[in-house]
Amino acid sequence: MTDAAAAGAPGAAPGSATRFAALRLIRSARIGPVTFRQLIARYGDAVAAIEALPTLAARGGGRAPVLAEEAAIRREIASVRALGARYLMIGDADYPALLAEMETAPPAIIVRGDAALLARPCVAMVGARNASAAACRFARGLASDLGAAGFTIVSGLARGIDTAAHHGSIDHATVGVIASGIDVTFPPENTGLQEDVATRGLLIAEQPPGTQPLARHFPSRNRIIAGLALGTVVVEAAPKSGSLITARLAAEAGREVMAVPGSPIDPRAQGCNLLIREGATLVQSAADVAEMLRPIDPRAVRAPGGSYRGPPVAADAGEAERRAVTALLGPVPVAVDELIRQADCAPAVVQTVLLELELAGRLERHAGGRVGLI
Repeated sequence: MTDAAAAGAPGAAPGSATRFAALRLIRSARIGPVTFRQLIARYGDAVAAIEALPTLAARGGGRAPVLAEEAAIRREIASVRALGARYLMIGDADYPALLAEMETAPPAIIVRGDAALLARPCVAMVGARNASAAACRFARGLASDLGAAGFTIVSGLARGIDTAAHHGSIDHATVGVIASGIDVTFPPENTGLQEDVATRGLLIAEQPPGTQPLARHFPSRNRIIAGLALGTVVVEAAPKSGSLITARLAAEAGREVMAVPGSPIDPRAQGCNLLIREGATLVQSAADVAEMLRPIDPRAVRAPGGSYRGPPVAADAGEAERRAVTALLGPVPVAVDELIRQADCAPAVVQTVLLELELAGRLERHAGGRVGLI
């Protein structure tokens, strides 16, 4: 199979070679979602971006990232096809519009099932893996009621609340976002449920097929769950749980955060009660959730563009500007906005220097739009 033929799988032809290059860029070392989007904005497409990597990395004082092998990308595409799945790439007409609004939106996701479910208003439901029986029953009923009211339920196919949410919404509209490859089930006891979600709803994975669910993949999975939804409902959560990470990501994206209150003597309810104390909306029924989300006019959600190519951006940095920005960096993460204020350089120039340093392997991006030297 030729590169061009293989590239047709990630999306529509035209520009299949460009789409193949985009997937290769995504799978390469040191190319995260923010870096990918900046490269496309600067160079217009992935082919030109790949050609520019050595120069950018050299300016940052290092070597260019090791690109993913073309043969590995061809194998991945063939595997996705064989699994009955397909790619949605940012800028595709059917790439989720709300997810595309996030700065860290995945440049490509792999989906299996009915992607049209994402066109309905989506509600994320998350919570404790060791949830109480009462909380699971409540989550199942809430998901069923919301599904009957026209909402799509998004969750993570984990034990506890996630499982209950999918069971409650499977007869209406459910979307499962997993931290592994689309052919890997975790936890193992949800094998049947995951297959049901893929065949009766929609299954989404960011990682290539065959990828096992490593710890670092779960926060990435959580941002997709938050990004797909107009709002996130938390049902039972410990104070430092992944569910609260999802809630924080939803809040940072300007989405509604809702929580179901619980007993103050149950540790599994402390996270929800904390969210409510900090300003999350207290909800006790599907009507409460619908009341929060129905006023959001669908016309307020920007329609996705027809191409993932961005306008070419020229913002080369001179040596003096490069030194000024680098001098402000250290191992302690700092907000990019703060760098722009202190560097006395144009924002595009600061972003270019950060891009060069990251591609050189000298800079790491952290949550909340912060960066630090490695």
